[in-house]
Amino acid sequence: MSQDDTPRVLSIQSHVVHGYVGNKSAVFPLQVLGFEVDSINTVQFSTHTAYKHIKGYVLNNDQMKELVEGLVLNEVDYYTHFLTGYSRSPDSLREIAKIIKQLREKNPNLIYVCDPVMGDNGKMYVPEEILPVYRDVLVPLADILTPNQFEAELITGIPMKDLDGALRVIQTLHDMGVKTVVLSSTDLGDEENMIGLASTGGSCYKIPIPKVEATFTGTGDLFAALFLAWSHLTGNDVKLALEKTIATLQSIVVDTYQTARASHLTGKIPPRFTELRLVQNKTVIEDPKIKLKAVKIN
Repeated sequence: MSQDDTPRVLSIQSHVVHGYVGNKSAVFPLQVLGFEVDSINTVQFSTHTAYKHIKGYVLNNDQMKELVEGLVLNEVDYYTHFLTGYSRSPDSLREIAKIIKQLREKNPNLIYVCDPVMGDNGKMYVPEEILPVYRDVLVPLADILTPNQFEAELITGIPMKDLDGALRVIQTLHDMGVKTVVLSSTDLGDEENMIGLASTGGSCYKIPIPKVEATFTGTGDLFAALFLAWSHLTGNDVKLALEKTIATLQSIVVDTYQTARASHLTGKIPPRFTELRLVQNKTVIEDPKIKLKAVKIN
């Protein structure tokens, strides 16, 4: 058992030496919000893949197994939450499924937050063999699922052309066993806003997400970590957790954009200037000011 009431997260995601994606995007906000976080890095790269040169290596299955075995042998394998993100191989996802079942033997109430990282804007950036493992193995184990629109469409096989389509996708994911479904971003808004959706216990909420004229990496990883945190801290109040998550994310993205744009007045901003400004927004992470309200839609 845990020595105190501090929530404890095991996060299995990517890692970069420079910048903020995967565990680098998730661990700091969780710690700031009062969570103990242990992390296993599925890859260790110099930077994320939007940079010109990528160096680094991938954690293989035996290495992941060995790390978890060490946790078990030392009896430090009690967690309240389990968070997963980017993983490149179907075998590593199957190994993650084994780890979930193992951790639930220690804590049957373990909450699994699954960010099924596969792609965005109609393109997959992981091998296609990943999809059936997410769909058939990991998604049914998840308590909270945080796909973007493209990933939700891939998992369910249902297109999301309007809000009714989104609700069909969400219900299908509930039917697969997921208690709380959160669509981190959809194109169902207008020219100025994307739409985020969160559904649990028969209630579904939508929230506008203002668009920013730049591409950011690590926002999905940050979203999943923040939603995990605020779900716990609000006693599973999905509406408030969604509002707090979007308030934090939006503040960080806007600040990052404005800071980058100040040194690049026109044209595309290079990736090293659009790394999320997490440290500079520590107080925002701790106490986000809600400006955008979620509205119940069913």
